[in-house]
Amino acid sequence: MSADQGHGLSLEFRTPRGSSFTEFLATRAPELLPGAGLRAGGEGVVEAPHGTTIVALSFAGGVLLAGDRRATMGTFIANRDMEKVFAADDYSAVGIAGSAGMAIEIIKLFQVELEHYEKIEGTLLSLEGKANRLAAMIRGNLANAMRGLSVLPVLVGYDLEDRRGRIFSYDVTGGCYEEQRHHSVGSGSLFARGALKKLWHDDMPEEQGLSVAIEALFDAADDDSATGGPDLGRRIWPTCAVVTEAGVRFVDDERLEELTQAVVAGRRGNPGGAR
Repeated sequence: MSADQGHGLSLEFRTPRGSSFTEFLATRAPELLPGAGLRAGGEGVVEAPHGTTIVALSFAGGVLLAGDRRATMGTFIANRDMEKVFAADDYSAVGIAGSAGMAIEIIKLFQVELEHYEKIEGTLLSLEGKANRLAAMIRGNLANAMRGLSVLPVLVGYDLEDRRGRIFSYDVTGGCYEEQRHHSVGSGSLFARGALKKLWHDDMPEEQGLSVAIEALFDAADDDSATGGPDLGRRIWPTCAVVTEAGVRFVDDERLEELTQAVVAGRRGNPGGAR
């Protein structure tokens, strides 16, 4: 593989053969795919930090994604301020639960995949197309998932054709499912879903949606030791991404502190939370 005169990359790498960067990588350098080294490393369960919990819900004008900040490894807290919510591109965001290191590798590749498609095709991939590309990546990680390195993302995005926010969930085999209204993944998801069922309603504004997401994370942390609750002492707040027709934006720490403090204050003497 020789480089052309005056260029850092060979012609092979400067000649597009398709819109999928992952497929290109699989044919040219499969050892660089997420978890490729681990797949060749033998059998057995691998111990690694795991992240929980992610909640997603729709609101009037869009959809939002929120995640706690804790990662655990067995009974230990491996990280207190991990980021689990990422922008995938201008109109979609991904939250991750499961094996933290593997999930972050897959999300980085997914970000490159979407950017590569946009550059090659000259247009954005449809939201369903993004959901299917991410499903293929999850399916490719099945061997590692069987060793305890599963990745369970939630994809949210604004559908520019249907003009609405949409939510997609996955299983470890790459099954992709569109969720209606709200969803949650991770070890605290059962408790978060109870709060979402109780508090979500049609056409609620974005501010109320953010409060509902934080209430759901609070309920998850209240009953699941792997989910991080409000850390007022360290001033660590959940990560929240909002996706609307204007694109993806992250809620700033000052606003998250206000919302979290309001939830904590509302639960003093009322551990059951909002109704």
